[in-house]
Amino acid sequence: MTPAFWGGKRVLLTGHTGFKGAWLSLWLKQLGAQVAGYALEPPSEPNLFDVAGVKSALAAEWRKDLRDVEALDAAAKEFAPDIILHLGAQSLVRRSYAEPLETYATNVMGTAHVLEVARLLPSARVVVIATSDKCYENRETSYAYREDDAMGGHDPYSSSKGAAELVTAAYARSFFDVRGTCSVASVRAGNVIGGGDWAADRLMADLMRGLMAGEPIIIRRPRAVRPWQHVLEPLCGYLTVAEQAWPQQTPWQGWNFGPDSDSERTVEDVATLTCRLWGRTDLLRIQEDKNAPHEAALLKLDSNKARTKLGWKPRFDFEDAVARTVEWYKAYAERRDMRDFTLKQIGAYQAAAAPASERANA
Repeated sequence: MTPAFWGGKRVLLTGHTGFKGAWLSLWLKQLGAQVAGYALEPPSEPNLFDVAGVKSALAAEWRKDLRDVEALDAAAKEFAPDIILHLGAQSLVRRSYAEPLETYATNVMGTAHVLEVARLLPSARVVVIATSDKCYENRETSYAYREDDAMGGHDPYSSSKGAAELVTAAYARSFFDVRGTCSVASVRAGNVIGGGDWAADRLMADLMRGLMAGEPIIIRRPRAVRPWQHVLEPLCGYLTVAEQAWPQQTPWQGWNFGPDSDSERTVEDVATLTCRLWGRTDLLRIQEDKNAPHEAALLKLDSNKARTKLGWKPRFDFEDAVARTVEWYKAYAERRDMRDFTLKQIGAYQAAAAPASERANA
């Protein structure tokens, strides 16, 4: 994430009204990029997009559906991006059980639409497709999945992300690897936490709703293990992949971005630490739901490829990631300027991620 690289770059970001997309919009603007967004309306109320004033960071935006390929094509041709970062998705496992066709249409065909539009777009030099750690055929063992492991997925959401990976690989190999002008990569991240997530059925969002209201918080899957990381960690990886792919056309490949093994913790670990930092452990209730729809109880990622080939590595450990998340919501509860606070957290992450020589001269 080098300002010298991103300054002046034209970036089309799908999913800019979502949790990750809003963080990334602000970060790209801070780096000097011209950012255009393509997404539906923000997914919750409140939401980070509005709370942090993300709209003012955009050069243009379209509130359109990824399933509308004509609208996506028109937006891309009008903006003529150098780089396309595809984060738009139906991102909730439980919702995928209720709306499987919408999930597949958005996550699979939406990804195909992005790639088809990019294929015919002369300005595009780099396309980065974000999927999920859940794209792998998860056997729920202690094995950490690598980029060349089989795609799969038990539930509609997970399998839609596995299918999106297959679509991306097929498009890249069939059209982009032989065109010689545009690089395609896919990026897969573990569970992210951070300020501004109010989506339904997400752990941190549920915790914060209860804590801010002073109401009991019920945890129904306390023993599920996930690779928790602050949202800025994988976003740093996405930006690094785009930078690496820019100088010359590179063949398609996938990249994992997950935390150190010490950050692979249970849902109960996250909930307990969050409530303790907020000062209300009395609100936490553990009530396992034996009839809940299937979700993986154990999922791990191997991110050694990103570490060795990109120089990427996590900067925040588990406790720090949770603490920074709690700090954000406390600032929101205190009615602070959340655009300014969010940008300060981005700046703190950039400082932590800078090489030691840069930090010493800062």
